[in-house]
Amino acid sequence: MIRASIVGASGYAGGELLRLLLAHPEIELAQVTSERLAGKSVGRAHPNLRGVTSLQFSSLESLEPCDVLFLCLPHGEAAERFEQFSSLAERIIDSSADFRLQSASLYAKYYGKEHPRPQELGEFVYGIPEIHRDKIRDARRVACGGCNATASILGLYPLYREKLVELDRTVIEVKAGSSEAGRRATSTSHHPERSGSVRAFAPTGHRHTAEIVQSLENGVPIDVHFTVTSVEMVRGAVATSHVFLNREMSERDLWGVFRAAYRDEPFIRLIKERQGSYRYPDPKILAGTNFCDVGFERDPDSSRVVVISAIDNLMKGSAGQAVQCMNLMIGLEETTGLSFPGLHPL
Repeated sequence: MIRASIVGASGYAGGELLRLLLAHPEIELAQVTSERLAGKSVGRAHPNLRGVTSLQFSSLESLEPCDVLFLCLPHGEAAERFEQFSSLAERIIDSSADFRLQSASLYAKYYGKEHPRPQELGEFVYGIPEIHRDKIRDARRVACGGCNATASILGLYPLYREKLVELDRTVIEVKAGSSEAGRRATSTSHHPERSGSVRAFAPTGHRHTAEIVQSLENGVPIDVHFTVTSVEMVRGAVATSHVFLNREMSERDLWGVFRAAYRDEPFIRLIKERQGSYRYPDPKILAGTNFCDVGFERDPDSSRVVVISAIDNLMKGSAGQAVQCMNLMIGLEETTGLSFPGLHPL
């Protein structure tokens, strides 16, 4: 059994990791930390886990060595404490934004401050397995992609990989649920899970833009116009992306591009039905799953292609992706512990 621990396990992402790792057949969950709830049952923060485990939250100071350490801390805290964390585990998977960017200058631009450990940036592999699977297998440190970035990148990656789009005309609009803001930000009511739009997102300059550019530019500078809007939904993120082809391609040609990129991917589903209520990707039917559903439509009156990609932001956008990366890092089948197909109707 692989011993795993979670730092910052009282938040939404930490709770999803708890749920997944408790049921994972190859993992022994050693410790989970929360400074505020140290000594309390994990069910205090995650009522869905009542009776599932007797595990209690620990403090950071009592954290012991393990095989895999998951970091689910607020942005900035993982980097500040990284010396402590790196001494405790050979493999580290970070769900915050601290180590996602390879460039210290890009980090300073989008996060408004200098990175506290710029020498570590190149040591982390960006954790979207569909793009960096081989690097993740060999990695000791992985920084999981942000939820909005993951949805956007997976939707556009096939077209950018084949260099099929104009590089200065990509427009992405993401609609995201309230859980994206985290437990702290959504504690505006007695039942924050029932609240809807609890956080305003800037229409320009969103931090995930840097991750998208870093992942798609393929050696040539690109210009991405990116916006996130909070909507009346708890879980989920759906990216509607507009790109413009640099050559003539039919809808059938485009299907060939997407199939070539994703035909062997266990967590990518290409969605395009001619009839019914679910003709395009819908985050509502992805709750609790590690799937990313991708669909597209070719504008018959222009060179525009509209790509729609949807995920559960707490799963494929966070905890599920972290477990997928862990499976690769320790030599397990990639889908282990992630086979839940979702619920319908919801």
